[in-house]
Amino acid sequence: MSTEEDTKPAPFWQRLNTFFLFPLQPKPLMYALVLSMCSLLFKALPFLHEVFAVLIVLVGVLLAVSRYSFKVIALGSRGISTAADFPHELDEDWKNLPWKLFGILLVKGFIVGLLEGWSSTLGVIGLFVVCFTLPASMMLLVQTCSFWEALNPAGVIDTIRIVGWPYVLVCLFLFMLSGGSEIAIGMLVPIFQGIILLPLITFVTTYFSWVMSSLLGYVMYQHHQAFGVDLLPGAGGDERRVEQRSPEQIAQQAIDAQVSERITQGDIAGAVGVAYEEQRTKPQDLIAQRRYHKVLLLSDKLSSLLDHATRFIPLLMRYQQTTEALKVFKACRSKDPKFVLDDAAITLALAQAEWRNGEAKGTLALISGFDKRFSNHESVPQAYELAARALVQGLGRHDMAQAILRTLETRYPNAEPTQEVRWLLRQTPTAS
Repeated sequence: MSTEEDTKPAPFWQRLNTFFLFPLQPKPLMYALVLSMCSLLFKALPFLHEVFAVLIVLVGVLLAVSRYSFKVIALGSRGISTAADFPHELDEDWKNLPWKLFGILLVKGFIVGLLEGWSSTLGVIGLFVVCFTLPASMMLLVQTCSFWEALNPAGVIDTIRIVGWPYVLVCLFLFMLSGGSEIAIGMLVPIFQGIILLPLITFVTTYFSWVMSSLLGYVMYQHHQAFGVDLLPGAGGDERRVEQRSPEQIAQQAIDAQVSERITQGDIAGAVGVAYEEQRTKPQDLIAQRRYHKVLLLSDKLSSLLDHATRFIPLLMRYQQTTEALKVFKACRSKDPKFVLDDAAITLALAQAEWRNGEAKGTLALISGFDKRFSNHESVPQAYELAARALVQGLGRHDMAQAILRTLETRYPNAEPTQEVRWLLRQTPTAS
């Protein structure tokens, strides 16, 4: 449990100089120089054609640059922007983020290619959408470490909504930085010749990559509460602060400090007690409820965790924090596989969110027994339809979906979900 910021972070456009200076701090500067020189290692592969040797070495260097970029974003989102304060080791979940980003780019590129095949205008629109949503996908990838959630349109839109109108400025600055890298390389090519050109280009590319990463990390830090990101000790220590704090902010930060201190001392029960009292008196406060949930996850109070989740998840959904609500639900399910919600609409909404994430099995797990628990609810046909989609489009189980269609035709013959499932199974003969 991290301590909240003492003051409100300044807008990112007021800190542009710090983003440009980040790669020039001693540690990243030395690392960038080492990686640049490593680009010459293709000379150590004489048994390969020079083109292939250069390609192999540059892929390795690019992977190292990308991993450090994600480290900069992830730690920046937690309020750490000084490289000297970075932990030496990478978090295990961050190590595969470059490959996941590569997969995301492949998927989005494939979609743009399809659109381009249909119409050049659609291709241009698709490319614009991909470029515009890529920063949000990267922030979502750092936050969740999930390939599918970073591709989820609902999660991307939610990320853009959290950042608000400055998201357009973020995209503009990133575009300018990307262009700046190309301009710098274009200036180097006529001046330098021969083997020295490769490490120079590598250094420029690395420099601008880490500037962009520093910017993205700070934008996430600006909105860390909305993203549900825990700050690390010393967060925001180098930024120019807004001195005024509201009484509510001061009170919340004092409680965070109490909870963090008890957790550090191993007094989980004491931390639960402090967090419980705050959430009890502020049932509609997301910060208080989120704090209590995180502390309960550290405790052995399973019944309290599950009982609180039945109130916390609806609150998150009311604030349109669907991704976090689904995360809370899964955390409770991992503790108790029988955990369910007693609200049909929220259960269905979570299942729909899981389906948008591409998780067919997770979708079915969420709505398992839905028709029995909420037998008279108006959303039962929609739950049947969602189950059929997960079975057919996610698992290829047309046979099981046929049973759902028979149930729909018996109970809701004229309902729209019945028509949808019938259309879904149009190429599969209906069992008599």
